[in-house]
Amino acid sequence: MTALLEVQHISKRFGGVAAVHDVSFSVAAGEIVGLMGANGAGKTTLFNLISGAFRPDSGSVLLDGREIQGQPPHRICRQGIGRTYQIVKPFPNLSVRENVAVGLIFGAGRPRGGADLRQREEEILEETGLRVLAHQRAAALTLGGRKRLELARALATSPRLLMLDEVMAGLTPAESGRALEMLQSIHARRGLAILVVEHNLRAMMQLCSRVVVLHHGEKIAEGTPETITRDPRVISAYLGAA
Repeated sequence: MTALLEVQHISKRFGGVAAVHDVSFSVAAGEIVGLMGANGAGKTTLFNLISGAFRPDSGSVLLDGREIQGQPPHRICRQGIGRTYQIVKPFPNLSVRENVAVGLIFGAGRPRGGADLRQREEEILEETGLRVLAHQRAAALTLGGRKRLELARALATSPRLLMLDEVMAGLTPAESGRALEMLQSIHARRGLAILVVEHNLRAMMQLCSRVVVLHHGEKIAEGTPETITRDPRVISAYLGAA
């Protein structure tokens, strides 16, 4: 498969700490790849390097074969990379619909007018299960609702690569199950590539065709979910067992 995203020997240090060191992997168009590791493994730092929040010390990030590392986040977003954040921060005093509109207006595929804006708002609200909450203030949503809104805002930017940073964290098992079904439905409908960080191992196994494992900022394994769960290095690093 042709690579949509290529991360090549990327590294980032904070003082004397190597948060990410010499990490390489790729994501093909339409592929779902998991990024796994214990807390502090470097997963969110890697997301920040790809999305432009951090500038790498060395290495390259390529989108469609063109280097994007070091560009500001808004430029990377408009080239087709959308992301969510571990700590969701919607515009609290705007409605759910207005939050989605912000993503549409400032993302990669800007609406052609008011009618186009409204139609695309409705589509995103429907596929994320937020239509009944469209006029509610974002500040009044439950955690599950805010997680859905975070996903809706990322989808509104018209990504070709959607990066999900623990969208199921803090959800109940029932909410996690619904979130998994929603992500599978969105992927089937839109055909976009997804790079997902998640501690819910069952969800990762069901969602991803391939998993990359980080440990102390370095890639220690890559393969199918079945291969990863049997890898002794992953068992030792991630589960703390020999």
